[in-house]
Amino acid sequence: MKQSLELNKEIFREMVKFYGETLNIPPLAAKIYAYLIFDFEKKGICFDEFVHVFAASKSSVSANINLLLNAKLINDFNTIKERKRFFRINENYINIRFEEIISKMKKEILILDQLNEFRKSKDQEEFQKFEIYRSLLIKNIKNIEETLHKI
Repeated sequence: MKQSLELNKEIFREMVKFYGETLNIPPLAAKIYAYLIFDFEKKGICFDEFVHVFAASKSSVSANINLLLNAKLINDFNTIKERKRFFRINENYINIRFEEIISKMKKEILILDQLNEFRKSKDQEEFQKFEIYRSLLIKNIKNIEETLHKI
């Protein structure tokens, strides 16, 4: 089986490292995800191509594809002509990724508020730092939400 996508190996390596760390996924899942990003025409990549390109076992590829599917980072589909399943990047991955970031920032605000209430510090300088940081989180949440509505 021939590799169907043209890759820039340096960019591919950087993407594998970045997405592995950012999405907290195993190396093979990061490779599959990065590989799918190079599917610019969104034709989809079949299971067998992943096995061939990454010289990985079918069970490893299957487990990592399922991880990406469950995380909603990729989608699968079938064509009318073939029984094979094909995979491509989830078109909504940007929304999913940034909604997670928003959720984490909102949770951090709640935790900070609880901590600040518990602490009951009278130190004005500490309170100002807290408010600046809290304000930054709120502004970033608003900015990300507004941007996501535009996409």
